[in-house]
Amino acid sequence: MVKTRGFEIVSKYKNNNINLPKRQTIASAGYDFEAAKDVVIPSIWRLNFVRIFRLIRNGHQLYERDYELADQILKPFLIPTGIKAYMPDDEVLLLANRSSNTFKKNLILPNGIGVIDSDYYNNPNNEGEISVQIINYGVRPMRIHKGDRIAQGIFMKYLKTDDDQPVSRKRVSGFGSTNDDEEKN
Repeated sequence: MVKTRGFEIVSKYKNNNINLPKRQTIASAGYDFEAAKDVVIPSIWRLNFVRIFRLIRNGHQLYERDYELADQILKPFLIPTGIKAYMPDDEVLLLANRSSNTFKKNLILPNGIGVIDSDYYNNPNNEGEISVQIINYGVRPMRIHKGDRIAQGIFMKYLKTDDDQPVSRKRVSGFGSTNDDEEKN
């Protein structure tokens, strides 16, 4: 049988009882991804975010050190899934938040959706492991347990424009690498 699209466990999690993503109902479009380990997502309100917010709100001048602190603080947390996805070259895996994350847990995906390109699979940097970016906007830290469903993935075909230019550059890194490659050029 020729494999077209699906999921595999990355090698570093092979012996960790990781579940492959699966759909939960007959009409589900998304495959539910689980956390590969326990993590605690701190509330943005408990970080130094409030100090930066007050400075901005009260019209104080921000200095380079303030910007550096803000950049360190206001970052999403990455939850590993232990999963990689394979698909045809003309498909993409979109990672979307679960509705229960925002409604019950105050967790959002800061990028709205995650885009997993077909050439992310087995890349040399991280074997193509999919991580989910999360921000906790609630006031309490949120404990995510191994096996908790944290996101859903939907495979989709994508289209190219009539004047699309052929690209020969290959992926050389993992997470966020196409952006990193563009910034270097």
